[in-house]
Amino acid sequence: MSDRLPNKEEQDIQFEEWKSSQAFEEVDTEEVKESLISELEFLSKMSVEEYTLWRKWREIQEKYPVKKITVNPFFVDDKEVIYHPYLLTLKDNIWIPESPEDYKKLQPTLILANGDKRLTSIWQTLRIFIHTQHNNRNIGRNLLFVSVDKITGKYLGIIACSSDFMDLTPRDKYIGWTREQRTDDRMINHTTIGSTIVPTQPLGYNFLGGKLLALLIISNVVEDVWNSRYSDKLVGITTTSLYGSFSQYQRLRYWTKRGHSAGSIRFEPSSEKVNLAKKWLKYYHPQRYWEWYKATSKDDRMPLKRDYKQRSLAFIYRQLDIDKSLIETNHQRGIYFCPLFKNTNEFLRQEINEDKLERKFDNNIESLVDIWKENYAKKRINQLIKDGRYNTEVLFYHGIIGKSWEETREKYLREVGR
Repeated sequence: MSDRLPNKEEQDIQFEEWKSSQAFEEVDTEEVKESLISELEFLSKMSVEEYTLWRKWREIQEKYPVKKITVNPFFVDDKEVIYHPYLLTLKDNIWIPESPEDYKKLQPTLILANGDKRLTSIWQTLRIFIHTQHNNRNIGRNLLFVSVDKITGKYLGIIACSSDFMDLTPRDKYIGWTREQRTDDRMINHTTIGSTIVPTQPLGYNFLGGKLLALLIISNVVEDVWNSRYSDKLVGITTTSLYGSFSQYQRLRYWTKRGHSAGSIRFEPSSEKVNLAKKWLKYYHPQRYWEWYKATSKDDRMPLKRDYKQRSLAFIYRQLDIDKSLIETNHQRGIYFCPLFKNTNEFLRQEINEDKLERKFDNNIESLVDIWKENYAKKRINQLIKDGRYNTEVLFYHGIIGKSWEETREKYLREVGR
């Protein structure tokens, strides 16, 4: 066991101390089971796109309840909708081209948000409102960057580098390292996962802005911040596609597809249902509850267990004998890996030292932006103009505030994955 983790005796002591300070509220098992089954039956009938949008709808309703927002209203679709003015300020600062040729003028840069409350708030808010996927909090390392245009100061997108997946079979086979090397020797700390790589719209649609952000995440700016903050030489970056095989990483220079994820996505009920299930877990299985939701490592006070939310839900489903068909659906994702050095794999297999690493490509931001403009943006915009599909509409999900699920589905389902 790593020395950053408490040993069994230390864990037992910590658990007993926590348990002695707690009040345990009994929860009816059948009530919990029926509540979960009812919602899982509803979710299991959805397509992946519907489920993704439903989670976004739930996220926005919980974070931005209309009754708590007391500012002057304005009108959308002939209905009075109340918005927080901060959201409108962010929306108005999203880059919009005045002409199809404006992408040539862009000078994208990355600004680290960590440690700056204002920038972190901007990052978090953009993450909620410019992308359909639910914003999950990642455990472990997290570097948050906002991409802006140097000339106009407008937002181009956001990226996040997080602790990489411990096990990802296609990537691991490609690298050739062992689980002992990844975990016991901590070589996994020399890679990161691009957990968020999201352009603003219309940059994403008109100019393949997703490819721009995927190039920026492999830039020297990200690499240097990682190396400085964590003192673990960054040598490779992992990411996964959101929907099956088609993604912004296809045919993207320096990124190579390594296969598909092995399985499925698990439906996650609403927070009310999850909180009820957690109360049940705490009462009937307190040590499990403690391990997943209270126990921490010794040095950085991070959660003791990785992926604790999914682990706890899987355990609850098993204990309540909930049918597997209601819990998950087959949905493979593409796995992509970008080695920053020619001999990244040899380094991760501990065959060479850091001083033997050989740079694979020029990851200066200016060089990567030039590649994007010439190889991707130019071809994309020319094709859109030829087809009459050029679109300058900003995609910002503030319109979900105060809307019912039915209204949200009707208006936004076609935007999922855009």
